[in-house]
Amino acid sequence: MRIERAHLHRIRLRLKAPFKTSFGEEWDRECLILSLKAEGLTGWGECAATAEPGYSYETVGTAWHILRDFFLPALFADEISIPEVWPERLRGYRGHPMARAAVEMALWDLWGKLEGRSFRELIGGERERVPVGVSIGIQESPERMLEMVESFLSAGYRRMKLKIAPGADVQIVGMVRERHPDLALWVDANAAYTLEDRKVFLTLDRLSLGLIEQPLAEDDLLGHRGLQSLLQTPVCLDESVHNAREASQALALDACRVINIKPARVGGFVEARAIEQLCQARQVPVWCGGMLETGIGRAANLALASRPGFVLPGDISASDRYYAEDIAQPLFELNPDSTIDVPKGPGLGVEVDETALRKHALTEEQILP
Repeated sequence: MRIERAHLHRIRLRLKAPFKTSFGEEWDRECLILSLKAEGLTGWGECAATAEPGYSYETVGTAWHILRDFFLPALFADEISIPEVWPERLRGYRGHPMARAAVEMALWDLWGKLEGRSFRELIGGERERVPVGVSIGIQESPERMLEMVESFLSAGYRRMKLKIAPGADVQIVGMVRERHPDLALWVDANAAYTLEDRKVFLTLDRLSLGLIEQPLAEDDLLGHRGLQSLLQTPVCLDESVHNAREASQALALDACRVINIKPARVGGFVEARAIEQLCQARQVPVWCGGMLETGIGRAANLALASRPGFVLPGDISASDRYYAEDIAQPLFELNPDSTIDVPKGPGLGVEVDETALRKHALTEEQILP
């Protein structure tokens, strides 16, 4: 297929409640939505970069520049036979995985529509519904965190992941565990600690947690190896793993026993699948992380999480978890067994509400070959 034109949309959606991590607090979610036109059809992609360089060096602004001036011209340069060739097309460029992933997502959506096949089918997904959990940001008090946990339990979620940071960790997690001794409970530090904080993790290690996600700096694999050697609880890496090569190195070092695969972080679904296959061969569980995506990115993540190696509940959640109004339909709903149905329609299986897209747009630009 030959891409005829592209359209970039920078949007801002209001969160239903502020989401706080060790990187900071978000009240609004800015992201970049990409559409590609070919053969009378439109493929949609979402760039998960945020307005500020917290989780990643990428921002909406840098992604816009990279897409407009480098990646989209590379896309226009020649026909795309299948989406899997996209990473090879960018071999001459370094970095910017979230921008890469946005184009790849739109290509999968477009390809699925052309073929009349769902992204789940194209990516090798097997399950019609996938287990999910919910990620809860840092709260102002242990009591408030407990209220949030119980509200999500009432909504039907069976796995909770609590964001932690120095000074907001042991007491909060301990109170939740005491109230809910059988809850599937994880914690996520977003790289907020150092190995000198090992006492915090030794205490958390006694609370029967499913995993401790990204406790140390993203480039500190040796530190993670040292911490994992002290703990019974599996260490899970997120920010430290950007590709299958880094995943292999982390596992060889025993720096972790679980990996969180975010397609946006690793540059797309081809690389995400490679990491999953590597981990599956080594009997290492993986799960699909989330980046507060709209229904576009949420649909893509559900399809990926339906693959056989994704054995732990993902941070995908229902559409009403974050936004009062989404830009894609249908909305995703939580099933009684804490799962969400994977879309079955062609491509990503969702339709973008272009009226809502324009309503929330900050700026947009059409890019031609």
